[in-house]
Amino acid sequence: MTETDAPALAVQSFFDGATNTVSHVAYDETTRRAAIIDPVLDYDPASGRIATGSADALVDAVEGGNLAVEWILETHAHADHLSAAPYLRERLGGRIGIGRHITAVQDAFGQILALGSDFVPDGRQFDHLFDDGETFKLGDINASVMATPGHTPACVTYVIGDAAFVGDTLFQPDFGTARCDFPGGDPRDLYRSIHRILSLPPETRLFTCHDYMPGGREPAWESTVAEQAAKNIHVGNGASEEDFVAMRTKRDAVLSMPRLILPSIQVNIRAGDLPEPEDNGVRYLKIPLNAL
Repeated sequence: MTETDAPALAVQSFFDGATNTVSHVAYDETTRRAAIIDPVLDYDPASGRIATGSADALVDAVEGGNLAVEWILETHAHADHLSAAPYLRERLGGRIGIGRHITAVQDAFGQILALGSDFVPDGRQFDHLFDDGETFKLGDINASVMATPGHTPACVTYVIGDAAFVGDTLFQPDFGTARCDFPGGDPRDLYRSIHRILSLPPETRLFTCHDYMPGGREPAWESTVAEQAAKNIHVGNGASEEDFVAMRTKRDAVLSMPRLILPSIQVNIRAGDLPEPEDNGVRYLKIPLNAL
């Protein structure tokens, strides 16, 4: 865990080594109002057991810092970890928010997973659906939402003060950009979304949701717009849209599906809620065969 202090916004970041996910606690130092971004619920696919160790670290940070949680923000419906948003809302309060186009992801995966008529793909599972360009406050700090589709149709970037939380759209400059081969993904959309992010002021701090530590380096999750524009191996130094689309299409064609995509998506399109228990009191996740 590291802490980055800036006049506009303080950020504490937490790296989950099991899923290579970074969750963030962002807050106004003056008012102590906070947002939690992309929290992880621990899940062991071999045993089917869940745990809250990663989420409890966020709870400790919030309570230890005397913070008041206003938002639990998802940058998209993650395919590599289960969301701890409902657990954190119960422990700390706040509202669960995501981009409005989560409905497209719900519709696609609702059909793949045969979730039935009890699952309604209209976003009602979340407390708030953000529109592109929507604004809000985190304490006294101005915040806005930027639709950044491409990885999924529902991806958004949260711009809070001098920082932007980009989810999977960008990784650290030495690892590049997100894949685009999930339902509704599109490399042209991703290229244009990245350039929306790169149109922010060059000193804007960018916080990513994952790090895969190329070359065995230490985990990292913070860069700037200027660093990404100059050094990102996929889009930096003026890479063209056509070159990016060709690279991303070729690369995505040989990638394996994320290890936890099937359990993750069916939980995360429900805003992190687990399926209802069956008559025996046990909750079950679906694993469709030959569907992806």
